[in-house]
Amino acid sequence: MAERAPLWTVFVLPVLLVIVALVAAGFDAVLSAGARSGRSASLREAAVRASWPGREALRHLVQQPRRTRASDVPLTRIGTALLPVAAILAGVVLPLGFRSVSDLPEGIVWFNAMESLAWAAVWLAGWGPNSALSLIGGYRFLAQGLAYELPHMLAITTAALGAESLRVGEVVDAQAGLWFAVWMPVAFGIYLLSAMAMAFWGPFDQPAGRDVAGGAVAELSGADRVLFLGGRWLLLVVASAFSVPLFLGGGHGPLLPGWTWTVLKTAAVLTVLVWGRRKVPALRMERYVELAWVVLTPLAIVQALVVAVVVVNR
Repeated sequence: MAERAPLWTVFVLPVLLVIVALVAAGFDAVLSAGARSGRSASLREAAVRASWPGREALRHLVQQPRRTRASDVPLTRIGTALLPVAAILAGVVLPLGFRSVSDLPEGIVWFNAMESLAWAAVWLAGWGPNSALSLIGGYRFLAQGLAYELPHMLAITTAALGAESLRVGEVVDAQAGLWFAVWMPVAFGIYLLSAMAMAFWGPFDQPAGRDVAGGAVAELSGADRVLFLGGRWLLLVVASAFSVPLFLGGGHGPLLPGWTWTVLKTAAVLTVLVWGRRKVPALRMERYVELAWVVLTPLAIVQALVVAVVVVNR
């Protein structure tokens, strides 16, 4: 069971997540610039490229916000704020090493429930501006959401089944000898794929796709845009970090302190997901939905059944 972290970590957690999200966004900016213009010629040029997300956020914060006619401002604000708030709330059950802000008895359920708020956030942000493009983006995420969520939920449940507990700390303890990723490889792979989809990242970014001028993000400007896109990064960071206690042994590892292993493993997973944005081919939405229903969901069920048989026969 994870120890409870001091009270001040409640205030440090959002800051820490924002810093990690900024670093990840900087890494993504360097990769994007490298794909367009070639590798950086110097460290200074790489640093300038990495600072692009921060400069872009500042530009949006100082520019004059714009509104569409008859937009529902409160609804838009709720949607844009809900995404980062849900990501941070999901992060309270993440153990750093063997300590977390809160090791809830139903921590697995809490994480999945907070993650699912992204559905409402994207839809509200798409509906609020009273624009066809953003509305299409919001409805796209709703249409995809169930196909994403079911295999994602089954993969998370499989880890809880293996540990015979919904408490995240006990899931970590159960991996003291063997990581779940080793004997639950299907669930681990499905979790990573569906985590990208839940954060509408990479080949699954249709809700914010360029084909409808940005989709749910199309009419957002100023602080609203920074909050929403920042929330998307936070969601990706939290989902990456949660794969560590679920499948990669949490803070378990030789020589180094537990928190160091958590940081290293999270950085490795996040790097793979950011890098994978360019390596996983884009799928048409209906094809991925079909893949999720016909392939991923049955595979996740089979993996859960195999784990259940192992647990029953221990």
